[in-house]
Amino acid sequence: MILVSTVKRILSQLRHDPRTIAMIIVVPTLLITLMYFMYEGQPRVFDRIALTMLGVFPFIVMFLITSIAMLRERTTGTLERLFTTPVGKLDLLFGYGIAFGLAATAQAAVAAGFAYWALDMTTAGGIGLVILIAVANAVLGVALGLLCSAFARTEFQAVQFMPLVVAPQLLLCGLFVPRDDMAGWLQAISDVLPMSYSVEALTEVGMHAEPTGIMWRDLTVVVGAIVVALVLGAATLRRRTA
Repeated sequence: MILVSTVKRILSQLRHDPRTIAMIIVVPTLLITLMYFMYEGQPRVFDRIALTMLGVFPFIVMFLITSIAMLRERTTGTLERLFTTPVGKLDLLFGYGIAFGLAATAQAAVAAGFAYWALDMTTAGGIGLVILIAVANAVLGVALGLLCSAFARTEFQAVQFMPLVVAPQLLLCGLFVPRDDMAGWLQAISDVLPMSYSVEALTEVGMHAEPTGIMWRDLTVVVGAIVVALVLGAATLRRRTA
């Protein structure tokens, strides 16, 4: 099956790139640890913020890695060679989503496990739901990174999409200011940004022992955004960078 072979190829590339593996697995855990010492003596504040960041960090890391990785595939001519085979655009992009989704599962499990068991983070809901939402957010980062890479010609340009795509979502997702306290036009923008829903889903896990309808609704919105971004990425994907 073409999709399976695509996933295997991407995972094989990851295995031979220790720096990328370290960025995926180690960096979020180190950042959560840094936050623990920033809020030492304020466990409730740490629990609230760390829970949200367990979803935000994977999004940022995966967006950066995949936007650059896909750009390299174009600039090195790898895509040109791949498209002489039966591999289609959707096969390639969904293959990236699945492969990095598996990497994100390991990332979320390590970071969340460390936060719960080493840093004593506590939430009303279970760690499994936190990992599930974190993985969805990571795959969202993958999908948006793949989409944005189509509009970049160099790695520097790919990185420049971070303040355009990532920063507004960080500022308007409710992490710094509750969304209900924002001006009406800012709330309207926040309502169409998928990270707002992943943060709200994590907040629901932090407050409720059982999954809530709001959490499942928000997770469904994030998954829908992933599918839309991957389809748009396939429509805009170019074989080479001019």
